[in-house]
Amino acid sequence: MSSGTIVIIIVIIVVVAIAAGVAYNARRRRLRQRFGPEYDRLVEQGASRRHAEAELTARERRVRDLDIRPLSADAQARYSGEWTAVQERFVDAPQDAVTAAQRLVMTVMNERGYPTEGTDQVLADLSVEHARVLDHYRAAYEISQRAADGAASTEDLRQAMIHYRALFQDLLGVETEREQEPGDTEPAATAEPTASSEPVAIPEAGATGDPVNGSAPADVAEPDEGAEPVAEPAVTSPDLPRQRPS
Repeated sequence: MSSGTIVIIIVIIVVVAIAAGVAYNARRRRLRQRFGPEYDRLVEQGASRRHAEAELTARERRVRDLDIRPLSADAQARYSGEWTAVQERFVDAPQDAVTAAQRLVMTVMNERGYPTEGTDQVLADLSVEHARVLDHYRAAYEISQRAADGAASTEDLRQAMIHYRALFQDLLGVETEREQEPGDTEPAATAEPTASSEPVAIPEAGATGDPVNGSAPADVAEPDEGAEPVAEPAVTSPDLPRQRPS
C-alpha cells in the first residue's frame, strides 16, 4: 500500500470520527433540551451518561409508536369545567378533591392516548412531551400516597392540587401563566415543583375565594352602633326610569 493511500485512509478516518463526534454532541444537546431536569436525574441515577441517553432515546421511540393526539376545543372546555368543579370541592373535602384531581388527570391522559398503568411507565411516557411538569406529577403522586395512609396535612393536600393542576394544564394543551401567589412582587413565571415558599391559609368551609391559591374573601367591617346612618347615594343610571315630581 502506498504512502499516499495510507494518508487518504487516515484522513477519511479522522473526518468520520469528527462527524460522529459532532452528531453525538448534537444528539446530546437535543436530549438535554427536550428532557431538561429528567436528563440530569437519569445521569445522576444511571451508571453512565450514555446509558441515560439510551434510555431517553428508547422513551422517544416508544411514545412515537403510541397514538398520542391533542384534545379538541370542546374537550378542553369540558375538562376545564370539570377541574373548576373539583377545585371548588377542596374547601369542604380536601382529600376527596385531591383524589378527584388525580382521576381527572388520568382521564385526560387516556383521552390523549397515554397508557395509565404502572407509575414508572407513566412517568417515562410523560417525560417525552411533558418533561417540564414531571416533578409536579411526582410530588402530587407522593402526597396522594401519604393522603391514602392518612399522613397528609391540609396544606400538603393544597400543594398536591397545585401540582396536579400544573400537569393538568400541560396535558390540556392550553398555554397558561402561573397564577401569582399573594405576596409575589415579581412577574409570574413557570411554576416550580414547590409551588409556594410560604403556606397560604385555606378558607374555612363555606367561604368563597380560590381554595387552591388560598385567596379568602375580604373582611366586611361591622357597623358602628353610635355612628350616624349614611345616606344611600342617589341612583342616576340612565338604564333606570326617573321618578316624576308630584
